Amino acid sequence: MLCFRPKVLKHNMGSKNNPANRRRSPLSIIIVFGLCCFFYLLGTWQKSGFGKGDSIAMDITKKTECEEDFSTLDFHPHHNIPIPDSSKPKSKTFKPCDVKYTDYTPCHEQDRAMRFPRENMVYRERHCPPQEEKLKCLIPAPKGYSTPFPWPKGRDYVHYANVPFKHLTVEKANQHWVEYQGNVFKFPGGGTMFPQGADAYIDELASVIPIADGSVRTALDTGCGVASWGAYLMKRNVLAMSFAPRDNHEAQVQFALERGVPAIIGVLGSIKLPFPSRAFDMAQCSRCLIPWGENDGKYLMEVDRVLRPGEFWILSGPPINWKTYYQTWKRSKEDLRAEQRKIEKLAESLCWEKKYEKGDIAIWRKKVNPKSCKINPANFCKSTDTDNVWYKKMETCVTPYPKVKTVNEVAGGELKKFPARLQAVPPVISKGLVPEVSIESYQEDSKIWKTYVATYKRANRLIGTSRYRNIMDMNAGYGGFAAAIESNKLWVMNVVPTIAPNTLALVFERGLIGIYHDWCEGFSTYPRTYDLIHGNGLFSLYENKCDLEDILLEMDRILRPEGLVILRDEVDVLTKVMKITAGMRWDVKLLDHEEGPFVPKKIFVAYKQYWVGNKGNDTSKAKLED
Repeated sequence: MLCFRPKVLKHNMGSKNNPANRRRSPLSIIIVFGLCCFFYLLGTWQKSGFGKGDSIAMDITKKTECEEDFSTLDFHPHHNIPIPDSSKPKSKTFKPCDVKYTDYTPCHEQDRAMRFPRENMVYRERHCPPQEEKLKCLIPAPKGYSTPFPWPKGRDYVHYANVPFKHLTVEKANQHWVEYQGNVFKFPGGGTMFPQGADAYIDELASVIPIADGSVRTALDTGCGVASWGAYLMKRNVLAMSFAPRDNHEAQVQFALERGVPAIIGVLGSIKLPFPSRAFDMAQCSRCLIPWGENDGKYLMEVDRVLRPGEFWILSGPPINWKTYYQTWKRSKEDLRAEQRKIEKLAESLCWEKKYEKGDIAIWRKKVNPKSCKINPANFCKSTDTDNVWYKKMETCVTPYPKVKTVNEVAGGELKKFPARLQAVPPVISKGLVPEVSIESYQEDSKIWKTYVATYKRANRLIGTSRYRNIMDMNAGYGGFAAAIESNKLWVMNVVPTIAPNTLALVFERGLIGIYHDWCEGFSTYPRTYDLIHGNGLFSLYENKCDLEDILLEMDRILRPEGLVILRDEVDVLTKVMKITAGMRWDVKLLDHEEGPFVPKKIFVAYKQYWVGNKGNDTSKAKLED
């Protein structure tokens, strides 16, 4: 409706000719009053519905110009959480598994392993159950389970009830691996090849390898025992990834993780290690008993693949110092001499230079590029995708160096010293080797994760402390979460799913550690080995790939009682996750995204309740308070 305002004329108020000063006649007042009454009665009559004006007014109201525009608008919300309908069936409740599964490792079970050949350690590799054999229950904690000791005390002490296996205390008693003292295990820091302790052993290595200045950050321990080497490297700001098979040395990897040291169940067998090429700054074998010279040298070639140019490999144990130990090892001098010659010849063919041999220790350095050595081109691997390793057969070939222009250039790019390395742009990005990842997107990702981690710490003040020491990021991306939360009080296992973009190389170049994995299968670890599990977009990634229930049950298996789960994902998929976890003894809540409640992504936070297995029944003892 249009509205007009009469124009007000301004006059000189003091003028005697001003009409406003004149007196209005009584007749004009009566006329005005009569007109007002008439229009009032007319309006009342039309309003009553008896006048013709009502139909005209209704037609005008109906035929507005906005009629078509409003008809297309949808005011219904599109990302709200549906309110549960009490008439629908309740969520499935998952029962506790039998107590015999307390230490269940789905892809490394002894019964299944014995069906496979022992040649090349195939039977100790990953052999996962088919879908119909997967457990659909909750793995119980052993009776008396306790939260691990905080770091650094946890490095040296483990609750007996958590890992109730005394086998190593007897078999390795004279090597000081582990001692049983009442209700705890004590780890004095000894090892088969470092009877004076891990610190003294690392000091000797540091006389050759630049461990102290941040040049060496990531390390690989093949056949790690209880991972004392990795445990004592941590105070020198070096992260070691340790692995050992699940064999007659029961629970050695479980001990490592219970101490708060990164480790996985694994073996050098017939398939490639689940790491990218040029991942580690240092690797060692301390009496790991891997036959380096056998199988045409393929095991040492695999170590070469994951070792960065310019970095170091340590061998302590057979055959090094064979003149002293040949009788103890019950082998002939000739046999041991031939074995060492074979290893040295193989190392030379890989472009490694021997830098040190004294007593029980020998150290080689991989050259920074191949310009100063001769490698037979026929020995190079033919595949150009050297990081496609998941369940891929180990090859008897040499992984090619990245191309260089000068004799002193480090193949693959030179890394900054840690901690500057953590936030610096990794060479794989600056050289454009990671598809669709630019310097700008990498830096923006780092900035975003600092904001996200700050949100987590506001929600739970214990995040960033030793309360949550063993942390896993199930979909690590660029490693932004791990970089933002980095502290000497914790470490993060950065998992890059095999169906996600391959970013694990840049994670390692930041000075972080990680692994490839397919979450449709069990992870290579024992139950109750992580304090905090994080996942960004994980369930959207796997929604149509495998059963989300299986992923959540696996998370429950590897999460410690009173552990924490943080997920970021679309609200629709998190609704499905919440329905499943309602039957899993998790206390769950959903938080809004940092940008507000109208963002369709949400934050899922869950605390795993404390409960232990008991023959015949199970008991819920406590809940973790928010």
